[in-house]
Amino acid sequence: MPEVSRFFGIVIRMYFNDHNPAHFHAEYGEHEALLEIDTLAVLRGELPRRALALVLEWAALHRQELRADWERARSGVLLEPIAPLE
Repeated sequence: MPEVSRFFGIVIRMYFNDHNPAHFHAEYGEHEALLEIDTLAVLRGELPRRALALVLEWAALHRQELRADWERARSGVLLEPIAPLE
């Protein structure tokens, strides 16, 4: 699964040809959550509260880039890296 970004020990990934709705995977240690791009709702899984807050902040800043990478993934095209949260 291609890595899109990495910050503060959190890894953001997207699968090629993944199921709808448009989403990304956020991993932190042994925790993983799937978050919908449009609403930033957690679809499945969980992250520690602080890690989730960082992911939500990052995703809100990069929602357009996440949507573009989702379309790339659905088309089987290489994903573009997205700047980490600083």
